[in-house]
Amino acid sequence: MKTKILLSTMLLIIIMLVSCSKKDDPNNTVNTITDKDGNVYHTVTIGTQTWMVENLKTTQYNDGTDIPLVTDNTAWTSLTTPGYCWYNDSTTYKNTYGALYNWYTVNTGKLAPAGWHVPTDAEWTTLTDYVTANLGASIDVAKALAATTDWTTDSTTGDVGCNLTLNNSTGFSALPGGDRYVDGTFYGVGSLWWSSTEEGTNLAWLRGVDYKFSYVGRYDYSKQDGFSVRCVRDN
Repeated sequence: MKTKILLSTMLLIIIMLVSCSKKDDPNNTVNTITDKDGNVYHTVTIGTQTWMVENLKTTQYNDGTDIPLVTDNTAWTSLTTPGYCWYNDSTTYKNTYGALYNWYTVNTGKLAPAGWHVPTDAEWTTLTDYVTANLGASIDVAKALAATTDWTTDSTTGDVGCNLTLNNSTGFSALPGGDRYVDGTFYGVGSLWWSSTEEGTNLAWLRGVDYKFSYVGRYDYSKQDGFSVRCVRDN
């Protein structure tokens, strides 16, 4: 009888401790998230934000409808509606680098899994400002975000491609996923990610990391271009 009481008391204490630890976690971090295709993404909390560690690779919106796959160069060039492709039109790159989406796909508001969204330009700035202040420096913030593998090597100190073992202090694990320009051509030595913020009628803001630079670039590109997408968790 005493043994049963003791075991019951210990079990109650364990349950209370687990409950408290979840309640006291200010980030309430979710370790993985799954999209409509069943792809599983890991997550990392950086400052006040929680990001996906991998690029998005879903072929469906979060309501289950299909995103148009566009492989033909002529069709891609004239596209002013949502569309996606794989780098070099090959699914070989899917699992490692994710898909390339035009901005019209981002603008639907249905691309990210429920509870997540494509970051605004301001949210990208929140990330880079935090990394600069806490996990890197203004001259090597890209190294803090870039993965330790796959990047072209470079000899300039501070560049992403110089001494890859020093990369990824954030756990963001950026890889050179490449991109597809409005004329349909592919380019693959860096990584560019859309924001949900447009810049005028034909342009939208994005962030980019390249092997030969130490900084995270902020650019406005044509909404018809195809770039990677990283999602951030809703507040």
